[in-house]
Amino acid sequence: MSKHKRRPVPVFEHPIIETHCHLDYLQGEPVEDVVMAAEQVNIERLITITVSPDNLETVQHLVGAHPRVYGTQGIHPHQADNWHDGLDPFIREAMAASPKRLLAIGEIGLDYHYDFSDPETQKSVFRKQLQMASELDKPVVIHTRDADEDTMEILKEFEGSLKQRGVVHSYTSGETLARYALEQGWYIGFNGICTFKKAENVREIIDLTPADRILLETDSPYLAPVPYRGKENMPYYLPFVGEFIAQHKGLDVEEFLAQAYRNSEAVFFRNSTQEA
Repeated sequence: MSKHKRRPVPVFEHPIIETHCHLDYLQGEPVEDVVMAAEQVNIERLITITVSPDNLETVQHLVGAHPRVYGTQGIHPHQADNWHDGLDPFIREAMAASPKRLLAIGEIGLDYHYDFSDPETQKSVFRKQLQMASELDKPVVIHTRDADEDTMEILKEFEGSLKQRGVVHSYTSGETLARYALEQGWYIGFNGICTFKKAENVREIIDLTPADRILLETDSPYLAPVPYRGKENMPYYLPFVGEFIAQHKGLDVEEFLAQAYRNSEAVFFRNSTQEA
């Protein structure tokens, strides 16, 4: 439990887009209440992210049920061992049916920290999904942990074919990968980790990342920011992340939020219009 004194979520004038959450994993409140609470702190849109074969359809249903909720389709590296040939056409069909609601392929990538799936299988599934994103002309949401070199190696294979880049989300990797991603047109996503006392490595990446390449996310229900660290994270805690990054970079909060909003639209809504 956080030792920091709790305080109300700040409400800023400029709207915010929550670029990465897992609404179907929340336990403390119904999704309807979470979406309403997010609206009350000026979070305009939320993107809920798939991770496994089991929640592809769940995310599709959430997107259909909530006008402010958008989604992705993809298989997390932890679930790579559960990839099967039927997933490729299933994801393609879902994306084709809801092109303005299912916005990206993700989250996909490599995670060698836990090795819940075989590393070689992870690399194979990562490549398959990057190929899908290339062919569908969709941005990508990347998860990478303790796999910087292999992540860069695979991304280099798709430099020419992947016209839309996307975001390396929940960034905790090293400077080399960050610089490569930025040079190649990727955005970098930051969440509540940046507020943690011992996360100086993440703040160093924030220092080198231009404001026009930062995306804001919570990754809820995980990684609640200070002053709510230790609680179930909620999308409506996102203003704490935006406020912290702006202050850390010495920027006016409203101006930074306006830039982050433009960044989010550039990544996820480039070929789309907001729909009810």
